[in-house]
Amino acid sequence: MEIGIIGIGLMGHAFAERFCSQGYSVRVFNRSPVKFSPDNDVTVCTSVDELIDTSETIILMLSNADAIKQLLRLDQAKDLQLKLQGKTLLQMATISPSQSKEISDAIAARGGHYLEAPVLGSLPEARTGTLIIMVAGSKQWFEHALPTLQVLGTAPRYIGDTGSAAALKLAMNQLIAALTAGFSLSLGYAIKNGVDTDLFMQTVRDSSLYAQTYDKKLQKYLQRDFGAANFSTRHLLKDISLFIDDAKAAGLNTDALEGIQRITSQTVDDGMERMDYSSIYQVICPEDGSDNP
Repeated sequence: MEIGIIGIGLMGHAFAERFCSQGYSVRVFNRSPVKFSPDNDVTVCTSVDELIDTSETIILMLSNADAIKQLLRLDQAKDLQLKLQGKTLLQMATISPSQSKEISDAIAARGGHYLEAPVLGSLPEARTGTLIIMVAGSKQWFEHALPTLQVLGTAPRYIGDTGSAAALKLAMNQLIAALTAGFSLSLGYAIKNGVDTDLFMQTVRDSSLYAQTYDKKLQKYLQRDFGAANFSTRHLLKDISLFIDDAKAAGLNTDALEGIQRITSQTVDDGMERMDYSSIYQVICPEDGSDNP
């Protein structure tokens, strides 16, 4: 069993390790050098051409749609295009529905098969194969790719036509932004007014307002330690911007999210772009010596 992965960031690396643990031979390509444990059956390809030539199924884990188009040479003249005939490409990063449809059309025109399959979850879920995977595109090719997808998530869900899974993923990431900003503001306000943090959290947990992410990120807020990012502030900002553009085109009011976009942009400008996205707390609740966890 073989798989190709283009884009070996944190998640791409975890994907490669997961496939290796399940008996796959894995080929990878990354624009910067990557290393794997000698125990893993990973071949580091020197070019995208090499990876695609030697892989039937290719996972794309690149940072944005422009990187996908560039590395797959989708905008190139015909004699410079990659040979995608008969290849199955699984686009698993977060891009907009319109970008996904454009990439799907370009791959189909070159004889390839495209599925968008963004995920919910992070490194622990990728390593244990428990990601939530949302898939859109051809139902036939979803069923063809299902055994591969099930390595990363036990129950991949088919959403519909190309663009629908990308939209669902952006909707989920908008919730990440909204919940993080809302909780940060309430927590910061309670602390600065002398409310005991344990009592604040007990009240939140006992209410219908509770979300698991509050406890997951709580110590990062209280200790103001936002390192070791699985999902960085710059990536959250990218996804917020994608959502706003698409939601506006659909006639939705995005005023509330645009405020969070400004906060997230300031966090990036303050040098926290590679930190965990919970770092927006630092902008929402600046340190002034009154913190009282």
